[in-house]
Amino acid sequence: MKIPDMNLLAALDVLLVEKSVARAASQLSLSTSAMSRTLARLRLITGDQLLVRAGRNMVLTPYAESIKERTRHTVFEARNILQPNIQPLDLSALEQTFTIRANDGFIETFASKLITHMAKHAPKVRLRFLPKQQKSPEALREGKVDLEIGVLKNMGPEIRIKALFYDHFVSVVRKGHPLDQCKTVTIEQYCQFSHIIASRRGDFSGPVDDELKAQGIMRHIAATVPSFPAALEVAKNSDLIALVPASFLLNESFHSDHASLWVFELPVQTHDITISMMWHPRLQLDSAHIWLREQVATVCHEAMEKRGF
Repeated sequence: MKIPDMNLLAALDVLLVEKSVARAASQLSLSTSAMSRTLARLRLITGDQLLVRAGRNMVLTPYAESIKERTRHTVFEARNILQPNIQPLDLSALEQTFTIRANDGFIETFASKLITHMAKHAPKVRLRFLPKQQKSPEALREGKVDLEIGVLKNMGPEIRIKALFYDHFVSVVRKGHPLDQCKTVTIEQYCQFSHIIASRRGDFSGPVDDELKAQGIMRHIAATVPSFPAALEVAKNSDLIALVPASFLLNESFHSDHASLWVFELPVQTHDITISMMWHPRLQLDSAHIWLREQVATVCHEAMEKRGF
């Protein structure tokens, strides 16, 4: 039986992800001409063009789109079979870069703690934090991200998930605000002032507004900003009420500003937020990735426990 050249499968995987002969060549340390010849061989074997020109870019054919995820799974499975990761980890010698995608609030609150923790146990490990611009499983599926951290939403049935901690929203105003030092704020007091909220999409409503609407009440949201730090900065310099996750109060920079801010509980009940970490199943049994997940869970648990959450 004639066995196909399995190196072509790895090349196909990179081409389907990069959608560029030049970028695929760079990933595989090949010349562009060598990569072009490989693409020609793949086209001959599959009977499909795989990549076609669309203006100045290249796009996948329908067949290429249909096999993209299967190809990636197959390549990873083949590597796991031929290079089983069964040796115990030597953390002192582990040289690996882990890519974690999370929102600004998580990064500002937990990144420094996680970096310090990692440096203590595995000094050669590096962490790459990426912003969460959208909630999509593609980066996990394509191996561009090792861990996704945030609220689970439409990430796909195959994505593995583990809860890290439970969170809820609180309100923050500047010291000297009329609500400063109020231990209990009524709905009427809360809606008497304008609000600032954080939303990547620029939405002017959220869970708090749903609860208020159920009681026939509306609040005025004066502005939205893309991050929680920005919302706090606006609140610190105005009479607007900011809405942030309680976990964000673990942020060291928040405590340095604590003298100028006042935190109080919402006058309406909202559901707790479950913050989870998510990863692709191909990394489920990878010993380095198992260790990474354990460290993230440990750092989050210790930080929340220390502050009494």
